Amino acid sequence: MSRHVVVESSGPLTTLQDEGRSGRAAIGIGRSGACDRASYRLANRLVGNHPGAVALEVTYGGLVLRAEDEVTVVTTGARCPGAPHNGPARLRAGDLLRLAAPVTGLRTYVAVRGGFVVDHVLGSAATDVLGGLGPEQLADGDRLAVGQHAGELPDTDLAAVAEPAEDLLEVRVGAGPRRDWFDDGAWRLLTTQEYVVSGDSNRVGVRLEGEPLERSREGELPSEGMLRGALQIPPSGLPVLFLADHPVTGGYPVIGYVDDTDVDRCAQLRPGLRLRLRPGPRR
Repeated sequence: MSRHVVVESSGPLTTLQDEGRSGRAAIGIGRSGACDRASYRLANRLVGNHPGAVALEVTYGGLVLRAEDEVTVVTTGARCPGAPHNGPARLRAGDLLRLAAPVTGLRTYVAVRGGFVVDHVLGSAATDVLGGLGPEQLADGDRLAVGQHAGELPDTDLAAVAEPAEDLLEVRVGAGPRRDWFDDGAWRLLTTQEYVVSGDSNRVGVRLEGEPLERSREGELPSEGMLRGALQIPPSGLPVLFLADHPVTGGYPVIGYVDDTDVDRCAQLRPGLRLRLRPGPRR
């Protein structure tokens, strides 16, 4: 017998996400998937879901879910006051799960035991806001089916996970394929100044405000393949850090790559926070 939850309020942006569409870049389709992969995976583990189960990615709270049937639920990532966080909880039929605006961080992941059951597009239920693939973002009144299949619940009441950065986040950056388009002074500026996260940021990428970088080489690049974590420098000289819904190709030079683990932490950057890029090997 199917179980369901109803979206009473969808908040600013709530999407369905999983691990994304791998192996399709050659035909122009990006991977997409959860922006903060570590938080998404933790949410599924805490309710005993199988890897790749579909969860919700909630941007800056505002989501209200009503359980039509009893379900086990958890939130991870950005902590929303009043919601069960980093530990599973049971919702009875008629109970509400309310996500207020998070105190720190930007994206909260909601997993239910059994995962959400939705149609897949090209092997994934991920909503890609740039490519326009996957399910539509959630809207008020949507009714979501909950799956029946899950593994054992972990013997964990509460996962000890650090909260997202409140003011300043430091991450590691290694040289990218077009590092030679910038002199040592530009690289030094990139890795010593404190950038401010722009309000013009989204699942595609984090735009950074600060002192512009100048190229040491002129000319145009043919379009090249892009990866999550790339730091692309457009003509403004202000870096764009690509996240889950980044374009498959791009024509501006990539000066560096943020460490892959640190990219998940960058997915929690909200406008106005500061970011410092420290030189180090990319993992």
